[in-house]
Amino acid sequence: MAVRSAQDDGPTSSRWDGGAGKADFNAKRKKKVAEIYQALNSDPTDVAALRRMAISEGGLLTDEIRRKVWPKLLNVNTNDPPPISGNDLRQMSKDYQQVLLDVRRSLRRFPPGMPEEQREGLQEELIDIILLILERNPQLHYYQGYHDIVVTFLLVVGEKLATSLVEKLSTHHLRDFMDPTMDNTKHILNYLMPIIDQVNPELHDFMQSAEVGTIFALSWLITWFGHVLSDFRHVVRLYDFFLACHPLMPIYFAAVIVLYREQEVLDCDCDMASVHHLLSQIPQDLPYETLISRAGDLFVQFPPSELAREAAAQQQAEKTAASTFKDFELASAQQRPDMVLRQRFRGLLRPEERTKDVLTKPRTNRFVKLAVMGLTVALGAAALAVVKSALEWAPKFQLQLFP
Repeated sequence: MAVRSAQDDGPTSSRWDGGAGKADFNAKRKKKVAEIYQALNSDPTDVAALRRMAISEGGLLTDEIRRKVWPKLLNVNTNDPPPISGNDLRQMSKDYQQVLLDVRRSLRRFPPGMPEEQREGLQEELIDIILLILERNPQLHYYQGYHDIVVTFLLVVGEKLATSLVEKLSTHHLRDFMDPTMDNTKHILNYLMPIIDQVNPELHDFMQSAEVGTIFALSWLITWFGHVLSDFRHVVRLYDFFLACHPLMPIYFAAVIVLYREQEVLDCDCDMASVHHLLSQIPQDLPYETLISRAGDLFVQFPPSELAREAAAQQQAEKTAASTFKDFELASAQQRPDMVLRQRFRGLLRPEERTKDVLTKPRTNRFVKLAVMGLTVALGAAALAVVKSALEWAPKFQLQLFP
């Protein structure tokens, strides 16, 4: 049984209801709910529309809707019986003691005011889910932070469905984090600085001079921000977004957080300790909808394939699950969305500007920065819709791509 109710969700930022007033907000919300159920009730289910709804402003709105839509985004059949085990996993699992320690430390991930008996019961379910998935998938290796993702699914959809969803997620989106070593996780972190460099070389160079590295973003990435955000509404809003997108989208979101905090970073002393301390303390009042929109725009402007050379200095890009996802090529029935966006973006330019490649990075950050901001403002909704259409894929396709 899921813990949170549909009433637990509200707007994740002021942009969702803005200044339009309560009536307009309710009308907007009601319209989106109707569109989501229309997509769910289509035969076959309109998964592309569900992705669009998950990405667009406000996300999936309530946990009641998430319980219906998240399985569709992960191509999980809710009519299939949940996986079970006949073994005493707590006796057999080599990971049990570490899982137990991590789960015991996860008190703040449960709703405040929850009765202790109920919380302890959920913690036992959390342990069982993790151990069962690890038993069924011996190629997966537990990492600290995995429980932060599992508990999010447990609280939203309940134990049985959470087991199926997290198992699928673990063999796809999270696969690189569950290798025996952190090599592939480090490689994914290596995409962070190239993204920042494309948008804001000044900020990139400052961070390079400070030698801050990317370790400050490790917990963001491997927990999908579940470990660092205190408001559960923000966590599930990001999960809506990430479940509908490419496996590397969390690193793009990490990049836009750093870009958003540009002035704070540049005001720091240019040394590793100062910059790391600032960035490791993630603000809780971020403009989430704005950042989600910008992350989608940046993904379209600077897809992973264009950043792979910089990110893969150690020549192991081909080893990561995310890098084997050939950007956008699974949407073979649709126009390539990066080209669509570029054409639309150039349509906003004066004729003499159209010969310029808006994706070319100058050493000054102003032009690209304004281009990205303009794209977000003028084409934000279109960009997200195109991102959605590009990502009209499900794990069944990835099975052919991920070894």
